[in-house]
Amino acid sequence: MNRILNKVKHANRRAIKVRSRVVGTSERPRMSVSVSNKNISVQIIDDGKHQTIASVTTVGSKIEGTMTEKAEIIGTEVAKKAKAKKIKKVSFDRGSKLYHGRVKALADAARKEGLEF
Repeated sequence: MNRILNKVKHANRRAIKVRSRVVGTSERPRMSVSVSNKNISVQIIDDGKHQTIASVTTVGSKIEGTMTEKAEIIGTEVAKKAKAKKIKKVSFDRGSKLYHGRVKALADAARKEGLEF
Protein backbone atom coordinates (compact mmCIF):
# COMPACT_ATOMS: atom_id res chain seq x y z
CA MET A 1 0.00 0.00 0.00
CA ASN A 2 2.90 2.30 0.71
CA ARG A 3 4.08 2.02 -2.92
CA ILE A 4 0.71 3.14 -4.27
CA LEU A 5 0.51 6.05 -1.85
CA ASN A 6 4.00 7.15 -2.94
CA LYS A 7 2.97 7.02 -6.61
CA VAL A 8 -0.05 9.21 -5.91
CA LYS A 9 1.99 11.61 -3.81
CA HIS A 10 4.64 12.02 -6.51
CA ALA A 11 2.00 12.46 -9.24
CA ASN A 12 0.33 15.21 -7.20
CA ARG A 13 3.70 16.89 -6.67
CA ARG A 14 4.40 16.86 -10.44
CA ALA A 15 0.95 18.25 -11.21
CA ILE A 16 1.38 21.08 -8.70
CA LYS A 17 4.82 21.91 -10.10
CA VAL A 18 3.48 22.14 -13.66
CA ARG A 19 0.36 24.05 -12.57
CA SER A 20 2.42 26.64 -10.67
CA ARG A 21 4.15 27.62 -13.90
CA VAL A 22 1.24 27.43 -16.34
CA VAL A 23 -1.47 30.10 -16.07
CA GLY A 24 -4.25 30.74 -18.54
CA THR A 25 -5.16 34.30 -19.50
CA SER A 26 -7.84 35.59 -21.84
CA GLU A 27 -5.19 36.14 -24.56
CA ARG A 28 -3.52 32.76 -23.98
CA PRO A 29 -5.82 30.29 -22.16
CA ARG A 30 -4.61 27.08 -20.53
CA MET A 31 -5.14 23.76 -22.34
CA SER A 32 -5.48 21.17 -19.58
CA VAL A 33 -5.02 17.50 -20.53
CA SER A 34 -6.29 14.61 -18.44
CA VAL A 35 -5.39 11.06 -19.47
CA SER A 36 -6.73 7.99 -17.67
CA ASN A 37 -6.50 4.32 -18.60
CA LYS A 38 -9.69 4.45 -20.68
CA ASN A 39 -10.42 8.09 -21.53
CA ILE A 40 -8.83 11.37 -22.54
CA SER A 41 -10.23 14.80 -21.72
CA VAL A 42 -9.03 18.25 -22.80
CA GLN A 43 -10.28 21.64 -21.60
CA ILE A 44 -9.31 25.12 -22.69
CA ILE A 45 -9.64 27.29 -19.59
CA ASP A 46 -9.45 31.04 -18.96
CA ASP A 47 -8.11 31.21 -15.39
CA GLY A 48 -8.79 34.93 -15.08
CA LYS A 49 -12.53 34.46 -15.53
CA HIS A 50 -12.60 30.91 -14.09
CA GLN A 51 -14.36 29.74 -17.24
CA THR A 52 -14.04 26.75 -19.55
CA ILE A 53 -13.96 27.96 -23.14
CA ALA A 54 -13.94 24.60 -24.95
CA SER A 55 -13.75 20.96 -23.97
CA VAL A 56 -13.53 17.59 -25.70
CA THR A 57 -13.58 14.12 -24.16
CA THR A 58 -13.78 10.47 -25.17
CA VAL A 59 -16.24 9.72 -22.38
CA GLY A 60 -19.51 8.61 -23.96
CA SER A 61 -18.19 8.89 -27.52
CA LYS A 62 -17.90 6.10 -30.05
CA ILE A 63 -14.29 6.81 -31.04
CA GLU A 64 -12.55 3.55 -31.99
CA GLY A 65 -8.86 2.71 -31.97
CA THR A 66 -5.95 2.68 -29.59
CA MET A 67 -5.53 5.32 -26.91
CA THR A 68 -2.87 7.09 -28.99
CA GLU A 69 -5.25 7.28 -31.96
CA LYS A 70 -7.99 8.59 -29.68
CA ALA A 71 -5.56 11.23 -28.37
CA GLU A 72 -4.85 12.40 -31.93
CA ILE A 73 -8.58 12.67 -32.68
CA ILE A 74 -9.19 14.61 -29.46
CA GLY A 75 -6.28 16.93 -30.28
CA THR A 76 -7.69 17.81 -33.69
CA GLU A 77 -11.20 18.30 -32.28
CA VAL A 78 -10.09 20.65 -29.52
CA ALA A 79 -8.03 22.66 -32.02
CA LYS A 80 -11.08 23.02 -34.27
CA LYS A 81 -13.21 24.20 -31.34
CA ALA A 82 -10.50 26.68 -30.34
CA LYS A 83 -10.35 28.05 -33.88
CA ALA A 84 -14.12 28.51 -33.83
CA LYS A 85 -13.71 30.58 -30.64
CA LYS A 86 -10.85 32.55 -32.30
CA ILE A 87 -8.12 31.16 -30.05
CA LYS A 88 -4.73 30.64 -31.68
CA LYS A 89 -2.32 30.43 -28.73
CA VAL A 90 -2.66 28.33 -25.59
CA SER A 91 -0.52 27.30 -22.62
CA PHE A 92 -0.15 23.53 -22.44
CA ASP A 93 -0.89 21.95 -19.04
CA ARG A 94 0.05 18.27 -19.10
CA GLY A 95 -0.79 17.71 -15.44
CA SER A 96 1.21 14.94 -13.80
CA LYS A 97 1.84 13.10 -17.08
CA LEU A 98 5.11 13.18 -18.97
CA TYR A 99 5.21 14.82 -22.38
CA HIS A 100 5.43 11.44 -24.08
CA GLY A 101 3.15 8.95 -25.81
CA ARG A 102 -0.53 9.91 -25.64
CA VAL A 103 0.08 13.45 -24.39
CA LYS A 104 2.62 14.08 -27.16
CA ALA A 105 0.29 12.63 -29.81
CA LEU A 106 -2.51 14.93 -28.63
CA ALA A 107 -0.21 17.97 -28.66
CA ASP A 108 1.18 17.20 -32.12
CA ALA A 109 -2.33 16.77 -33.56
CA ALA A 110 -3.41 20.11 -32.07
CA ARG A 111 -0.34 21.80 -33.53
CA LYS A 112 -1.13 20.38 -36.98
CA GLU A 113 -4.56 22.00 -36.79
CA GLY A 114 -3.00 25.39 -36.05
CA LEU A 115 -2.83 25.81 -32.26
CA GLU A 116 0.38 27.39 -30.99
CA PHE A 117 1.97 26.48 -27.65
